[in-house]
Amino acid sequence: MRNTNLLSVLFLLACVACSPARKGQDGDLAGSTPKDRLIENLRAAPSKGILFGHHDDTVYGIGWEFEEGRSDVRDVCGDYPAVISFDLGEIELGGDQNLDKVPFGKIRQEIINQYNRGGLVSLSWHARNPKTGGDAWDVSDSTVVRSILPGGELHPKFQGWLGKVCDFIRSLRTTEGTPIPVVFRPWHEHTGSWFWWGQDLCSAEEYKALWRMTADYLGTHGAADQVIYAYSTGTEPRDQASYLERYPGHDLIDVLGFDAYQRDDRDLYLRSLETCLSVIDSIAKENKKIIAISETGYEGIPDSSWWTGTLLPAIARHPVAYVLVWRNARERVEHFFGPYPGQVSANDFKVFYQDPKTLFASDINLYK
Repeated sequence: MRNTNLLSVLFLLACVACSPARKGQDGDLAGSTPKDRLIENLRAAPSKGILFGHHDDTVYGIGWEFEEGRSDVRDVCGDYPAVISFDLGEIELGGDQNLDKVPFGKIRQEIINQYNRGGLVSLSWHARNPKTGGDAWDVSDSTVVRSILPGGELHPKFQGWLGKVCDFIRSLRTTEGTPIPVVFRPWHEHTGSWFWWGQDLCSAEEYKALWRMTADYLGTHGAADQVIYAYSTGTEPRDQASYLERYPGHDLIDVLGFDAYQRDDRDLYLRSLETCLSVIDSIAKENKKIIAISETGYEGIPDSSWWTGTLLPAIARHPVAYVLVWRNARERVEHFFGPYPGQVSANDFKVFYQDPKTLFASDINLYK
């Protein structure tokens, strides 16, 4: 843990753990599950800082893959991210690797490792197109969502796909058998039209039905106590109405998020962040939801002060629980969004890490 905010973080965590109405003898929230504690601590997170996350952080990075304990973020700052995300894409095919050629067994172990650190895991699912056989980006048919809903010709097939997702989530347990909760973020960036579940590929009612079908399946097949749902748009929504146009319901969703990437135009990126954060912040305050930037980053990070000069000041104005940057691809040289040793922004990332407003794995335990 960082010396700069050790005392303040310990004090705040103690305050949360010692709520007189909920404290158990072991310091945990009395009568609560790991999922309950995770939700409560995510709600409280903005009072302590912003949890930093990185996709696929511990499975590969620049110049390496599948090295035990390795992380580009840790190599730079000495600590793991507080949030790590993984993708379940192609689990539906029944193979042993996801779409980025990471074994599901490795993902499972890294989820257990992150839970043992006290950190959060988020899962996305770039499911293949169940109608054409193409990937998630195959938008050649506008009837895919309709075909997998109840009554559709591919509904039985897709129920089998959901079964494989459910089985994986239910397999996430510690050696003692404790079920590990995750944030599940399916059907993301639907306000664009680059996935088969996107804006122009299905109606609003069909999209909501897809969400309901997914949650109903997981709920009735034993995964309800392990899943926290995140609703994640792109940057297209400009107000509450457009953000909520395809929203499946407050009774289902715990986390309100969006995905936003910087291209070359820094000002446009900052305006998009502020607009989207203002929208989800206003909805969250009215409905007691958690807010997050579920994907972000600047490919190649060419700006040496991006972490403290762009990202941190942009997100610090709102009660953001976590912000997650995308992966450091080992197979695409320029496709990286996190720091690594020697990268031009690495020194600035160390300053970002030391800032008391950022939280990493050693700063928190989200299950206490």
